[in-house]
Amino acid sequence: MKQRFLSLFLILFISISTYSQSSKPDTRWFDEARFGLFVHFGPYSVLGDGEWVMQNRPIKVKNYKNLQQFFNPQDFDAKEWVKIAKDAGMKYITFTSRHHDGFSNWNTKQSDWNIMNTPHFGRDIMKELADECHKENIKLILYYSLIDWSRTDYQYWTGQTGSGCGRTERGEWADYINFMKAQLTELLTNYGDIAGIWFDGDWDQHPSDSKSHVNSRVDWHYDEIYGLIHKLQPNCMISNNHHKEPIDGEDYQAFERDLPGENKSGYSDGQVAAGHLSLETCETMNATWGYNITDNNFKSEKELIHYLIKASGYGANLLLNVGPMPNGKIQTECVDRLQVMGDWLSKYGHTIYGTTAGFLKPEKWGVSTAKGKITYIHVLDKDLDKIIINIPNIKSAKLLNTDAKLVWKKDKKSNNVIFSFNGNLDDIDTIIEVEIK
Repeated sequence: MKQRFLSLFLILFISISTYSQSSKPDTRWFDEARFGLFVHFGPYSVLGDGEWVMQNRPIKVKNYKNLQQFFNPQDFDAKEWVKIAKDAGMKYITFTSRHHDGFSNWNTKQSDWNIMNTPHFGRDIMKELADECHKENIKLILYYSLIDWSRTDYQYWTGQTGSGCGRTERGEWADYINFMKAQLTELLTNYGDIAGIWFDGDWDQHPSDSKSHVNSRVDWHYDEIYGLIHKLQPNCMISNNHHKEPIDGEDYQAFERDLPGENKSGYSDGQVAAGHLSLETCETMNATWGYNITDNNFKSEKELIHYLIKASGYGANLLLNVGPMPNGKIQTECVDRLQVMGDWLSKYGHTIYGTTAGFLKPEKWGVSTAKGKITYIHVLDKDLDKIIINIPNIKSAKLLNTDAKLVWKKDKKSNNVIFSFNGNLDDIDTIIEVEIK
């Protein structure tokens, strides 16, 4: 009987392991979402100089950890954060469980450097946010930094960052891998359904001109880490902001401050959109991710709506960032802009949510999105007189958001369709609904 029990246990264990390695999370909700909220928040917010302040100044670990004594986000309200996201028309939140400074925003047992040991706050932000997201049907994805500027078992001596943080001891890399596994186990065991893990920092262990994973100076043990995640929560998606080609086990591809296929920010040189994965582009609302008290370079509502539309035209989601103030409140400038985006989506969200990239390749003047036999052409240049598009099987076309009647004509020989506007263009986005036969 004992031998039979052990055999059954072994079969069950092998089955679970095989399932976790071979199964793929259901990404349909993600492909339909199109819009999410990125939140960068931690003790760095206190210094008001962005999330890289420890590296940029630089600040030694022993000094930086003093922030734990007066990091007190007393005005943090998970309900308020989630409401802001919902009112903006966002379908998920990606929250920094741990950034490069190594501070954990949850009740971790793996390190004392965490939110529970803040003497004036001492609350588990992760639990409060997770509970509210589950209540309001907002998906929760957890950003997790692979870098740690505070630990000595992170291989900082081969990394590009963290050299000025005052560490001299060199710990064991295997210990660091086990530490990350233990933390990820906590996150995926104690906080209900987690929709995804968003890794960052792989690039720290590559030469600055590296475009391939083979150049990594360390073994990240991704097969073990990805396998663990999918075993603990089979529907938890994985993304890794490594700025390189996706690897096995990743479920959606991240583009930092770039639309897929572009390289305006310099992070995506050589990175192309993988045809088999869902896509996401992340962008700041001003110039920095974490709270910066002097950063007033906020993008306009129009710019932000255009970026959302363009991302959708590439078949990608937009993950738009806020960096809450050290008291836990999201800046008014961010809230106001998000509300305008939500108002626009309440009217025209059907041209964004649940769509795929349209047949029209993105142009300087606009993009297209599609849903079944309906294509939505988004004209973002309000100074155009006309556009010419090859549409062989057009059945009908109309304007969605202006009172004018759309003037269009098809050349039967070339199948080119000429759309004429005669000045009847919306200031933000003129939407043409085209039905295909």
